[in-house]
Amino acid sequence: MTHLSEAPLVPVQPVNAGMTQIAIARQSILDAKQNVFAYELFDRSRSFDNHSASSDAEMLFNLLSHIEYEALIEEKILFINCTLDSLAGGHLELIEPGRVVLEIPTLDDHVADEIEARVETLMDIRRRGFRLSFSHTVTSKQYATWLPQADFIKLDLSQLQTEQLGAITQLALKNPGLRLVAEKIETVDQYELAVSHGIQLFQGYWFAKPILVTGQTLRPSQANIIQLINLIRQQASTLEIEELLKRDPTLSFNLLRFINSAGFGLERQISSFRHAIMLMGLSKLFRWAALLLTTSPNGGVPSAVGSMAVVRGRLMELLAAEALPADEADNAFVVGIFSLLDTLLGIPMAKALESITLPESVTQTLLHRSGPLASLLELTEACETANEEAFERCANLLQLNNHQVNMAHLHALAWAETLTTESESSLTFNN
Repeated sequence: MTHLSEAPLVPVQPVNAGMTQIAIARQSILDAKQNVFAYELFDRSRSFDNHSASSDAEMLFNLLSHIEYEALIEEKILFINCTLDSLAGGHLELIEPGRVVLEIPTLDDHVADEIEARVETLMDIRRRGFRLSFSHTVTSKQYATWLPQADFIKLDLSQLQTEQLGAITQLALKNPGLRLVAEKIETVDQYELAVSHGIQLFQGYWFAKPILVTGQTLRPSQANIIQLINLIRQQASTLEIEELLKRDPTLSFNLLRFINSAGFGLERQISSFRHAIMLMGLSKLFRWAALLLTTSPNGGVPSAVGSMAVVRGRLMELLAAEALPADEADNAFVVGIFSLLDTLLGIPMAKALESITLPESVTQTLLHRSGPLASLLELTEACETANEEAFERCANLLQLNNHQVNMAHLHALAWAETLTTESESSLTFNN
């Protein structure tokens, strides 16, 4: 049996003010034919004894914001560890429950009253569509009210004796729909023991060691996130929220990346900010923004690169309205604001675009500088660099005169400049 390589499981520190390094370990859960049934995910960005409800929420958010998210899960069922307290967290509203199994710990002291107090929460989580997994402890008498809520029970073969294994497998037969997972399988003897008891799901080093997937998520400044939260609390219009997203490329990138992730459960890709806002609704958008706030760096105004991306987006939007069909204006803005995505993320543009699906005309422009928006992007860059030759050539191609371009550039600069003032004034929550 070939083992997958295992990277050092060490905490990863942020590399700069706008970037957050994340490390998520993935281990396969195999079926009887040794095909991947699911993946269990572990947060390796923090120590083993430093998990809490807030860290559960952060890992889920990082997972949905991860550049390598799709490759990480491969459309499989996900087993995610969580604390009991995190079951009441709003972050679970942000993920499609049908693909998630929540691994629930039993209580350290096994106090009967506390066990009973948790039953309603477990039932509510299952009613919302999540499946639950427990350790073999849930088969003990103290947890009789928890057992009906179990979809999976994990059996630690490093702890259980053969007699215990037999008793638990017999119990499982009396509960239709309950599936057993033999975990921590490290030898062929353990595997054969599990098979002999009718167990059909397996996990352990004998099959594959965890793979550590690291990456970076781009976080906007807290000032802009707070401004977004303020707008939501004030029941602002979709147009007002869209305007803010258009002024911060990191906010807009995170939103489109999140809403198009497999965890959100949509069947088609979304590339319009307005459409994303309408699909999420203010309640879910608020939860998303609140989680983003907790995982973002302190800071004030956008970076110089971010500001330049905002100007590009607005300038291309204004020029597209003059030179191209009306339906290209939104795409032009997206091209402009994402044209510096490689710089913002510190990775090649092709790699950055793997994490988000955009219209073909946008992708062709960003990757190959081809298509109807390519000349518009080149003209925008010529405005920045005062490249007169490129300016004249592109303006003529687009049938734009100097006055139109210069006025649009001034409007774009002024529009982006207001972000500084608005961001600074949003640092205190409005009542």
